[in-house]
Amino acid sequence: MKHFHYQREFETETGAVLPKLTVAYQTYGHLNDAKNNVVWICHALTANANVVEWWPGVVGENCVIDPSKYFIVCANILGSCYGSTGPLSINPKTGEPYYHQFPMITIRDMVKAHGLLRDHLQIQNIYLLIGGSMGGYQALEWCLTEPERIENMFLIATSARETAWGIAIHTAQRLAIEADCTWNNSSPEAGSNGLKTARAIGMLTYRNYNTFKLTQTDTDNNKTDHFKASSYIIHQGNKLVKRFNAFSYWFLTKALDSHNLARGRSDSLEEVLKNIRQKTLLIGVRSDLLCPLAELEFLAQHLPENRFHVIDSVFGHDGFLTEYAQIARLLSDWLQ
Repeated sequence: MKHFHYQREFETETGAVLPKLTVAYQTYGHLNDAKNNVVWICHALTANANVVEWWPGVVGENCVIDPSKYFIVCANILGSCYGSTGPLSINPKTGEPYYHQFPMITIRDMVKAHGLLRDHLQIQNIYLLIGGSMGGYQALEWCLTEPERIENMFLIATSARETAWGIAIHTAQRLAIEADCTWNNSSPEAGSNGLKTARAIGMLTYRNYNTFKLTQTDTDNNKTDHFKASSYIIHQGNKLVKRFNAFSYWFLTKALDSHNLARGRSDSLEEVLKNIRQKTLLIGVRSDLLCPLAELEFLAQHLPENRFHVIDSVFGHDGFLTEYAQIARLLSDWLQ
């Protein structure tokens, strides 16, 4: 993992100031002589900069996004717990972690941090900007804030603004964290049990009825307890707590809620989308409960130059991660 240390003040969209900033990032491949082979991938909520690990089949050797052809960049988002400045980082003014005192951040703040890293890496232009789910929020914002820097965009399972449905889900998840009796502690472990519940809520939206019916139905008709579906949900919560943090989850879901391309730009989301001129590939997942096809159809209707595809998956929203064969084929065809 590489780190970019920005030693100047970083002002957030809401006016808060971070005394300095660190961005953890990973690169693969090399910038060519023409400097026109940059692929920048924006990751989703609990992912990290190691894109070849969480998107195999799409990014990596002999994949459609191959480091032998492209210079691939993926940066850990502001507010996360995988190396970029976040709630567990040390506040230089106090010498202690920020914890609850970390400022509210927005998707635009994440994109601002990406831009600083782009300058640091001396990247003038991005050939292809990619984002799935929350990563798509960042990609859309970036195309509006630095339109001259980005040539093409690939979006999957995302939307032009956070939906009321999404905000309600995130609020329920934060309520779960806040209900944890340890949440008010100034400790990295604060809210861990609440995070398990928040993850459980999330899994119900990342997957769907058919997913659970197919993969978690018990065959023993005599069972009265210890069902597969229950064990699966508990396992997912335990697994996330081992690799993520409740503070980051709380602040990042707040950032998700802030996503609205029209904020401060126009009364019409449709008019804002008309200003995104990049050639765009859109992919929606038919079984996606979290970001339904209607959101992708809205983008397809109002982005000036796009190609829209729908893929099938039993994995719902998580299909943007798991259906790499379908995704790679559509992306490869579009790039040609």
